[in-house]
Amino acid sequence: MFRFSRNAISRASSLVLRPPVVQLQRRHASQAINQMLQLQQMEICADPPSRALVVGVYADEEDKNDAGILTPTGWRYNVQKTHGRMLEVLRMSGPMPKRGETRLLFAIEPERVPYYSVVAIIGLGKECLGYNPYEVLDEQKEAIRRSVADACRVLAELDTDRIEVENCGHAESAAEGAALGIWIYQELRDPKRRLSVPSIDLFATKDEICDIEGWRIGLQKAAAQNLTRQLQEMPSNLLTPTAFAQNVVEVLCKSGVNVEVKVEGWAESQSMHAFLAVGKASCEPPIFLELSYYGTCAEERPIVLVGQGVTYDAGGLCLKQKHELFHMRGDMTGAAVVVATCRAVAGLRLPVNIRGLIPLCENVIGCNSFRPGDMVKSMNGKTIEVQCTDHEDVLVLADALLYGQNFCPKCIIDIGTCSGYMRQSLDEAACGVFTNSEILWQQIKHASMHTGDRVWRFPLWNYYSKAVRAGGRSDVQNYGIGRGGRPCKAAAFLREFVPCGQWMHIDATNVMITRGDEFEYLRAGMAGRPTRTLIEFIAQTICKDTAPKLAK
Repeated sequence: MFRFSRNAISRASSLVLRPPVVQLQRRHASQAINQMLQLQQMEICADPPSRALVVGVYADEEDKNDAGILTPTGWRYNVQKTHGRMLEVLRMSGPMPKRGETRLLFAIEPERVPYYSVVAIIGLGKECLGYNPYEVLDEQKEAIRRSVADACRVLAELDTDRIEVENCGHAESAAEGAALGIWIYQELRDPKRRLSVPSIDLFATKDEICDIEGWRIGLQKAAAQNLTRQLQEMPSNLLTPTAFAQNVVEVLCKSGVNVEVKVEGWAESQSMHAFLAVGKASCEPPIFLELSYYGTCAEERPIVLVGQGVTYDAGGLCLKQKHELFHMRGDMTGAAVVVATCRAVAGLRLPVNIRGLIPLCENVIGCNSFRPGDMVKSMNGKTIEVQCTDHEDVLVLADALLYGQNFCPKCIIDIGTCSGYMRQSLDEAACGVFTNSEILWQQIKHASMHTGDRVWRFPLWNYYSKAVRAGGRSDVQNYGIGRGGRPCKAAAFLREFVPCGQWMHIDATNVMITRGDEFEYLRAGMAGRPTRTLIEFIAQTICKDTAPKLAK
């Protein structure tokens, strides 16, 4: 057993409890350094909201050694604000970004607290990009949309409060890409868990001509497509025909568009039996909306837009498959496109008269469902044989097309989702267009070239008209004989209810949904197409210089 004296224990405790002088000095020095670093960080973080800048660079995508050429706006910022450091760092960071790619550079301004905390350099491809006749696309404008959208989405993930975007050579396309890219449907999420959506603005230097009008037009078109996406994404239990009508009244009456809400009794008085047959199984009553916008004298003949408004399509008694039902809340894509187009036309104050017709209903199973083999009469007295209740789209549009003749229109354009086989034909590349007018086709093709939301013409031959008239019991059938050519048969059916005048049918079934990997400016989900193309089409029809003419 060991024994220690009291003095020995006190000496040992003093050795343990008293740190050396050197350790105390190091500890005080490290605390002082940490305080200085914290003060510096607080000074930098005290800069109010985080700001970001988006500028472009041209480069040959196939040449990894291409040094890249900044856009004029980007070059001025590089020289005036970073003294050439931005381009130097960009070249040191690797090959130039390609179209749809973004390179982030942080705190490249020499100031201690930079005005822009991050600069996003986007790839715009070669300087000589333009209209590609093989792709039927203006590749420069599409490159601007894709790259700007990618940059804005990346910056939004960094919780950036404000993004300033240079025009990249075309302010309208830059605005479209930015506004479409940052949009996301999150109204039903917990506000604390929602993703931050930054504000966007046009960047320009003092010695540069600012295309603020082009930027404004781009924002209007993008806002219209985002409105379409919002209506498409809303669950069908919240966006019933009645709720859709209420939303339209709130949105359009503020924009100067007149909205008339017509109820089931009015549709019966107009003998719209084909339309009413589709919705009679649902507890939600069908509604018919009539939108009116007068941008010029009242005597001017209007453009009539007809939008299919089936707020939910279960297929009726011919029930759809389980994997198809989830997205059928978007079967009112045509109606949403018409609403958004009317708002954009009013916002842009285009000198044109528009009449929008939207039949709203639900196609579900009920004790009063219409059945295969039923016969219904349309407004013009033609008898329609219902072969399949899942092909109700054409029944809803038929009566609306006939009603549109009452306004002596310049042309009638209907937008619907009439055939799922469009996805097998075109995937997400383009909408299908059917028309009896070469002029309308050239105009919509020209418009889609500028917007990047392309269209492709399908045949409207008598071969398909014979297929829908083949039934001996009725005038027309809603499916027709044979198994193939379903999109063409749907258009041929609708043609039976357009007695005269210029008419165009747009089938947007295949572009209703996007996977999110084809276009950087569209997240996965509802796509809102072809809203911008339809707005551009209307704008070009009133511009005599840009409207294409047939060769004599």
